[in-house]
Amino acid sequence: MAETIVRLENITKSFGDMHAVNDVSLDIKTGEFLTLLGPSGCGKTTTLRMIAGFEQPTTGNVWISDKKVNNVEPYNREVNTVFQNYSLFPHMNVFDNIAFGLKMKKIKKNEINERVMKVLKLVQLESHKTRKPEQLSGGQQQRIAIARAVVNNPQVLLLDEPLGALDLKLRKQMQLELKHLQQTLGITFIYVTHDQEEALTMSDRIVVMNNGKIEQADIPHKIYETPKTLFVANFIGDTNILEGVVTNSDNDDVKVQLGNETLLAKNDGSLQTGQEVQVSIRPENISFCTETNEGMKFEVTVKELIYIGSLTKVVTELADGQKLLIQSTNGSDIKENTKRYVTWNKEDCLVYQGENEQQAIVQ
Repeated sequence: MAETIVRLENITKSFGDMHAVNDVSLDIKTGEFLTLLGPSGCGKTTTLRMIAGFEQPTTGNVWISDKKVNNVEPYNREVNTVFQNYSLFPHMNVFDNIAFGLKMKKIKKNEINERVMKVLKLVQLESHKTRKPEQLSGGQQQRIAIARAVVNNPQVLLLDEPLGALDLKLRKQMQLELKHLQQTLGITFIYVTHDQEEALTMSDRIVVMNNGKIEQADIPHKIYETPKTLFVANFIGDTNILEGVVTNSDNDDVKVQLGNETLLAKNDGSLQTGQEVQVSIRPENISFCTETNEGMKFEVTVKELIYIGSLTKVVTELADGQKLLIQSTNGSDIKENTKRYVTWNKEDCLVYQGENEQQAIVQ
């Protein structure tokens, strides 16, 4: 098992009465691509800045390579940071931008040349070494910023939304390039983003944050398929949140009343009759069926069709007025303002007790 390279030990960062980060503990493994994911203001960037040394924790400790670094200056930590704006020196060419940190450390000239050319080859920009930043595209500037960081051989590379300034197509391309680069280098990447798809695409592990706390830290598959809280279920991808009341519960199944309809879900034994619950169902797990379909089915009214290429998002409404989003590959067969039947498996339902960000009680 990989050893821990960064450890956050009950760290809190307060600004007056506001806790930007609130009692967060986390172990990050050597060679791991870990993403801090969450909405604006959730504490992810503040957490990254405490690892980098740009912010000091109000309470708690930051450890890097088994060394407590609370009072260690950023330039003395074995980390480098890549920011969204890249921060390249406009008056220097590509080679000198990358070599700047090595020159400040008074590394020998021949070693500087060797290390700079090595990382230029790694980011596939050897032929651009004499160009100025203004002569580069956004994607090329981003690669140079990363090259400047990794040329210093950091144990950990911190990336604060480095793809945020790129257009969608280039952003998707750079996601794959970044993941390949991390695997080639074998160093730990700690990546901050609010983009759920980006996190799912690149990460070995995702840490979902909300209101300064960790909601869930897990591999991408589990974050998406079995979110532990309603916040995670709602934040990661599209999902339907249906409100209902438990009407019957046994050892295996639970019945949830949705207006005049009854939903069947798995039961772990913790649900009781009369409990108010919220049920999460992913749109891709819902399919259209016929009225004669055996098993669980619901009548819906088709309200809107949203064409997105290979898929059509179908906005429907249950009899009790609750909206139900369905993802279909046969959108041409569906018409607005018509009645249809839909079905799903009980295993695809996650049930949460109460409102807001409650823990999942059925997974």
